[in-house]
Parts: sequence; C-alpha cells; structure tokens
Amino acid sequence: MQDYEKLGVFYLGRRTDNQQTLLYDSKDLVTHAVCVGMTGSGKTGLCIGLLEEAAIDGIPALVIDPKGDLANLLLTFPDLRPGDFEPWVNADEARNKGVSVPEFAAQQAELWSKGLANWDQDGARIARLKAAADFAVYTPGSDAGIPLSVMSSFDVPPPAVLEDREAMRDHVAATVASILGLAGIDGDPVQSREHILLSAILSHAWTNGQSLRLADLIALVQAPPMTKVGVLDLDTFYPAKDRFGLAMALNNMLASPGFAAWMTGERMDIDRLLYRGDGKPRISILSISHLSDAERMFFVTLLLNQTLAWMRKQQGTTSLRAILYMDEIFGYFPPVANPPSKKPLLTMLKQGRAFGLGCVLATQNPVDLDYKGLANTGTWFIGRLQTERDKARVLEGLEGATATTGGKFDKAAMERTLAGLGNRVFLMNNVHDDQPVLFETRWCMSYLRGPLSRAQIRQLMPGRESAAVASATTPEATGAVPAPKTTRPVLPPQIPQMFLPYRGAAKPAYHPVILGAAEIYFSDPKLDVVETRRVMVMTPVRDGAAALNWEECVECDAELDELEKTPEDRAEFVEPAPTAANPKSYPVWEKELASWLFRWQSVELFRAPALKLTSKPGESERDFRIRLSQGSREQRDALAEKLRAKYAPKIAMLEERKRKALQTLQRETQQASAQKLQSVIDVGTGLLGAFLGRRGSAYGKVSGAARSIGRATKESSDTQRAQETVEAVEAKLADLNRQFEADASAVAAAPEEEIESVSVRPKKTNITVKLVALGWKPQ
Repeated sequence: MQDYEKLGVFYLGRRTDNQQTLLYDSKDLVTHAVCVGMTGSGKTGLCIGLLEEAAIDGIPALVIDPKGDLANLLLTFPDLRPGDFEPWVNADEARNKGVSVPEFAAQQAELWSKGLANWDQDGARIARLKAAADFAVYTPGSDAGIPLSVMSSFDVPPPAVLEDREAMRDHVAATVASILGLAGIDGDPVQSREHILLSAILSHAWTNGQSLRLADLIALVQAPPMTKVGVLDLDTFYPAKDRFGLAMALNNMLASPGFAAWMTGERMDIDRLLYRGDGKPRISILSISHLSDAERMFFVTLLLNQTLAWMRKQQGTTSLRAILYMDEIFGYFPPVANPPSKKPLLTMLKQGRAFGLGCVLATQNPVDLDYKGLANTGTWFIGRLQTERDKARVLEGLEGATATTGGKFDKAAMERTLAGLGNRVFLMNNVHDDQPVLFETRWCMSYLRGPLSRAQIRQLMPGRESAAVASATTPEATGAVPAPKTTRPVLPPQIPQMFLPYRGAAKPAYHPVILGAAEIYFSDPKLDVVETRRVMVMTPVRDGAAALNWEECVECDAELDELEKTPEDRAEFVEPAPTAANPKSYPVWEKELASWLFRWQSVELFRAPALKLTSKPGESERDFRIRLSQGSREQRDALAEKLRAKYAPKIAMLEERKRKALQTLQRETQQASAQKLQSVIDVGTGLLGAFLGRRGSAYGKVSGAARSIGRATKESSDTQRAQETVEAVEAKLADLNRQFEADASAVAAAPEEEIESVSVRPKKTNITVKLVALGWKPQ
C-alpha cells in the first residue's frame, strides 16, 4: 500500500517546499471547497483528481459539466495500452505534431505511464478506481448519453421540505423561475403575475399531495384551483384571457419538437444518480454543453432543488456522504443578480455540512462569484490568475473566509504567493489547517483528452441509454373491455362501490376493478420489528369460473381514506363483468384476499451479523448497504480520530525528546571540537617549550596537555553517548510510526460486511380485511 492510501484522505499532490505527499482529509470537504484558476492553470486536472479520490473512497458525486470535458473520468485504461488511447486521442493534435493517430496514441500511452509512475501510481490503481464506483454520463435534453426525464421534477417534495415553510417557498420559487426562464418569460417573484400564479398553483398542488406534469400545469393555468390571489379575485388579478396567453406560451414550449427529449429517459431521482441499483456509489456526470443558456439554467436549477430536497431527507453525519461539483459556476452564483440557481446553492453551502454534502465550485472567472456567499467555504484551491482584478477578488474572498473562522490573514504575503504560481501549482487555504500550503497537483488517472462530442459520449455509454418509461396499456387499446359510455351502470345496493381519486383536468372514463384493503400486524421481538402495514390493491375482474385472481393484483396509489363515494361530473363508465355485479361474489373474494395476504405478505429484512444491525421495515437491500457504507465511513473516521488521539501525545513526546537530544548532541559536538583544538594547542605548546630548553615550564605544559587530552576524550565519549541517545529516540519514533500505520491500515482494510436475508411473516389472526369493493379507476 502506498503511503497516500490512508484513512479518509484524498491524495492531491506534493508540497512544493519539502516534496511531502499532500493528503486532504475528506471530512474537511463537508465545509465545501472553491477552486479558481485561469485556463491552463491545471484547475480541471485538480478537480478530476479530487473526484477520482472520492470514487476510490466510495463517495458518490453529482458532477455538473457545462464544458463537456468531465466525461474524461470514464477514459481510464488500467493496461495503459496504445490501443486503449487510440479511439480518444485528438486527431487534429496528432496532425499538428506530424504523426499518425496510432503513433500519437502510443506517445500518449507512454506519457501517461511515465506521468503516473512519477507520482507513485500505476495501472493497478486505475483498476481500483474503475472497480470502486459506477461512472455514467447523463445528457438531459439529448439521447447522446443517458437521457433524463425532468418533468418528474414537479413531483411532491419530501416531507422535510413541505413541513419547512421557508424551504417550501424557496423550492416553489426556484422551480417556477426555471420554468418561466425556459419559456422565455422574465418572471419576477414579487411583481410578475405569471410567477405568482404558477407559484400559487404549485403550492396548492404540493400541499395537497398532488404531483404535476407540465400538461397538468397548463390546464390548471386556465382553470386554477383557487378563486382568489391575495385579497383580489382571480379574474381581477389575472383575467382568463391573459391566463390563456400564459397557457399558450407553456403549451408552445411543450409542443416544440426539441422539448420531447426532456420528457423521456430516466426519472431525475437524486438517490438513483448517486447510487446504482445494488447500492454501489455512482459518479454521475451531467453533461449540459449542448444546451442553450436558458435550458442550462432550467436544468441546473431543477437539479439543485432536487438535490436540496434529497439532502434534507438524510440523517445528520460528521463524515462526507456525497459531493456536488460544478465545473464552471459562472452565471449561476453571481455577486449581484439573483438567478434561480443561486438560492438553492446558498442554502446548500449553509446547511450541507450537517448532512455530509460537500459542494465543490470551480471557475476561471473569479470576479463573477458572490464571495460573500462563499464566506463559509472551508477550503480554497487557488491557481494561476489572469488579471490583477481577479487576484483582488480572490484576496477579498479569502479574507472574508478567514475572518469567519476567527483566523489571521496576511494579505501582503498572500498577494506575493499568488503572484508566483505556475501551472499545476495551487495554494490550498484550508481553515482546518494551521497555514496555507503550496502544492503541485498529482497526475490524473483519467486520460485528459479535453471536451467530448455527443458522438463520443454515445460511444462511452453503449447499452446504457435509458428505456423510456413504459406507460400502462389501457384496456381500450387492447380491446379487452367495452368502450366507455356516459351513464353509470346500475348495480345492486349490497355491492360496495368506491371511486379512486382523479387528479387530471380532462373528463375521466371510469374502468371497473376490484379493490381490496387490509391491515396486517407484524411482530418479532428478536428482530425488534413491530409494524402495522396497510395494504391497498386492485385487480381486474372477468366473467366465468376464474373471474378474479388476487395473484394479478397491483398496489393502489391511493390510501383507503382517499377513496371517494361519488364520481367526477360528466364522467364516462365502462360496464363491469357480470360476476362483479353479483353481491355473492364479494364475501368469497374477501376470504380469498385474506388467504393470499397470509401466503405472500411478509416483512423482508436484511441483517449484517458482524455489526449486529438489521434493516428497517421497507428498507431495500440497496438502501441498507448504502446506510452500512455511510455508517462504516463514520466508524472509520471515528476510529481514525481515536488512533490519532492515542498516538499523538506519544509521538509529540518522542519528537520533543528527539529535539532535546539533538540539542545536546550539537552542544557536546561543539564542546568536543573545542576541547580537541585546545588539546592540540596545549600539546604543541609543551613540545615547543621542551625544544627551547624550558624544562620546568615544558613539564607543566606537557602535564596540562595530558589533562587536556583526557578532557577531550571525555567530551568525545559524551558526544558518542548523545549520538546514541538521538539514535535510540529516532528508533522508538520510527517504531511508533510503524505501529500507527499498521493500526491505521487494519482499520482501512476492514472487510466488507456480509448481509443475510430474514423474513417476518404475519399470523392469520393478525390480518384484518377492511374492504373488498367494486372500484372505479379513472383514466
């Protein structure tokens, strides 16, 4: 194991003053980071290196890529063969160098091999990177990579947002601003009727648990669910004729050919962007270089709001849980203006620390950043800057960040340091460290070939394109049931009838199903499981002997208390099968439902025996593994702190003993040298006296010389003992450091927890059927 593969640290490079490895504590990133530097400063390489380290440490990341070069994270070649590089090298660059593409690929392979070796890295570490996380490129509004369906972003926010009035207001405002921006409407949150109306519609829908599609939003603009806005009547505030104009603008956007790409692909779910289906961490690169400015703002704002909502659902932690990285923050976090992206970014910078979300923001335009908003940012990576104005703004930001932590800021010294920065050399100002550090960035494991085209992104994602969300086939499309009619069927009064809630705007057609509702009690004291599960299912009904089979049922998206007793006005109905019109069928179906629930209903849990942890009811294996991973990371960080606390005093004591021993050695060495010189002088003087015939004087001088030699011998012995003391202390210090490294490695190398499945089944007496009825499902 290399000396940089340590507990919870990122290997970023080497210090320029002593060439020691620069290790960045991953926990420091929960206070966020800013990276600034002009084109060519090495900013992208530093940030890609940081993301590589995060991936190796099992930390997922959302990577917003406005320029198209962060997909380079997928260009990782463990074998470092020229053939691996060849499809990705820049043919124009090869032509400019006067070599063929294969020759240039061979040169790049050799360059990367040597570059990695110079930084104590190799193909094995690249293989470790590839195995540690899943890397994916998403292309909203395009099918080049994995497309994203952003219309799901109008889903009801999580309870943590709904219950926080300020958070709910911010979420609504940012969503509305992004919609209006995409439609080309400049909507001020206070003055714009469009913004106020859409905000009222979204707030009303979400407060009532109703998710909206864009088509629903357009319908509700024409027929809003409220009669007043503020104290004014709706038609006084925003007449129907004017509302029709807004609806047409939104409809034109929806009907445009290019907008269809925004409605297909994977659902924009932050949890799925951060973790694969099996719980493996994911580095999701959200490439938006192909979008217009308005489309970029629309998407980034929705993504930030979704991330903020996801963040608020997480439990608190002191360790880094995930990273949000944006490669070029220009225009999204300006010092004066307030684009819709700014508020959610500010909120994450203020609150992300409590949830383990670290934001990393990069830019080559320092003057266009709101440094007051970045005052609480804990780490600044500063590369070569282009203008004096850029340096002045960075110094202003650094001074503000230092003042926030109560530290001292030497502006003149910092200005001199920034003036001398070269390529790939950065100043790291980390509030968790004693002083700023100059370092050179390490060689990236990913091949940095520059921006990728959409064709190249498609080449990187073979078979990863998301299938369009399959819509359920309607009975009318299959011809399995009769066409709807306008009159409601007349049925015996003994047959209970319930209507599923309808959330659309158009006239519905009701289709018959059989509804079943039950309450099931599960209990297992050993596994600490006490759960009451409410089940609501529906199943088709046919005529004949096999009229109904609960095996075919599907979960209902409504609760029992949400069922309605009356249909929508002007609704149409499909005639039910004759069996469903027979009251005697329902008691039989009720018993069959209870039997089916007993056979198939259970609480499926996962257990990690070594940690003595069991999943929560309803928690998937994926989510349990993610929770275990985060818990393991927190445990690892806590053990690392204990190790440091255990060894730090001992190491400090030995360092102090070494310092004193070196001082003693230096003093004894100086004294021995002086005594040797004096002995030489005394002997020489005695011999000279004897030669000149001064017998008495010579005798005294020779005797003094002998004593002087004795003292020199003693001083030499003292020096030898001091040297031995230094060596003994250094040996103890080396032993203690080796012991610390061994203990730290043992913690780092903890084996992955094994997980086993366990089931908790109900007793028959604990199953209570609440309802079996003829249900009417609106379509």
